[in-house]
Amino acid sequence: MALPSIDTAERRARVTARLLVRRDGPLAVADDLVALHATDAATVYLSLAARLAAPGVDAVERALYDDVSLVRLLAMRRTLFVVPVDLAPVVDTAAARAIAAKEREKLLVFLDEGGGWDAAWLAAAEQETLTALKRLGPSSGQELGAAVPALQERVTVAAGKPYEAVQTVASRVLRVLAAENRIRRDRPRGSWTSSAYRWVESAPWPELPVEKARAELVRRWLASYGPGTEDDLKWWTGWPLGAVRKALAAVGAEPVALPQGEPAGREGYVLPGDAGATPPAEPRAALLPALDPTAMGWRERSWYTDAAHADRLFDRTGNIGPTVWWDGRVIGGWAQAPDGSVVWRLLEDAGADALSAVRAEADRLTAFLGDARVTPRFRTPLERELSGSAS
Repeated sequence: MALPSIDTAERRARVTARLLVRRDGPLAVADDLVALHATDAATVYLSLAARLAAPGVDAVERALYDDVSLVRLLAMRRTLFVVPVDLAPVVDTAAARAIAAKEREKLLVFLDEGGGWDAAWLAAAEQETLTALKRLGPSSGQELGAAVPALQERVTVAAGKPYEAVQTVASRVLRVLAAENRIRRDRPRGSWTSSAYRWVESAPWPELPVEKARAELVRRWLASYGPGTEDDLKWWTGWPLGAVRKALAAVGAEPVALPQGEPAGREGYVLPGDAGATPPAEPRAALLPALDPTAMGWRERSWYTDAAHADRLFDRTGNIGPTVWWDGRVIGGWAQAPDGSVVWRLLEDAGADALSAVRAEADRLTAFLGDARVTPRFRTPLERELSGSAS
């Protein structure tokens, strides 16, 4: 019996209907996207702003720092994400705990090789740090370093090599405490575009059965990003293939044929009963930031962006830059000019309606950015060219 087929047009329709919907609040957007890339602080705000009915920095800051309905975790693929707080224990068990354990192992090796310090020394330094944080309240890494002598210890990295450097242990200790959610990132010292976070007290998430957590994360991913292949999920989660297959089986994922935009013979998967057509909707334009979760949702990307544009939209390691979307596909890129305005370029002719809609989105984004200036951490050729910093 032939598998149900989901073609490229249907996949693009799902992008519009599930991943580019305008919502009233940041939490609703995050629920749609499952996890927002947070390597760049600004990406979280820009990903949300592109999908909020009334975008504003204050609403995002409330969600991150006041209500704490959105939280940061070092999770899939050892990447920093922002997820809804109700999903945090799932993501923590399914992905973050294993990464935190590896981070602790690496830290102990670093401390032993650099200063002869062991696990007991680290435990004492961590306790001093937590005690200082309780006393000081929200504190920067620099403030904690001044309060905790152990954090001021220095280690020579890559001794004898051209890139030899001396580092304090503070940033690595704080990173591991954060990976275990014993502390969390709070409001940055600078503006919303800054990654110079203050730290506040936190507590580890409750641990769930691992296979149950993985199944729930895959269920959420399929609901938003399905259909996807085993390879897509393996890449997105960072899990071994066996774990991906177990999770797909646990949610009863149904195979579908992906005749376009996938290597020959590939099957995709959807949730049970989700192979039907998406109701027709008006095309929608969106200006998404570098590393936006929609653009980074699948390993295989040829169905939503022309391979001929890849060398302009992606950096050398596969990180995508700021993109212009229309009708569920990438049609160009954008950047912020030195004067703060949003400038963009279409890489294909999508028609007059697309042109008008993209122009309106660029004006909307310019208004949101205001006096802020945003430069992606991973820069791409088109973004550099449009921003006036091509080299």
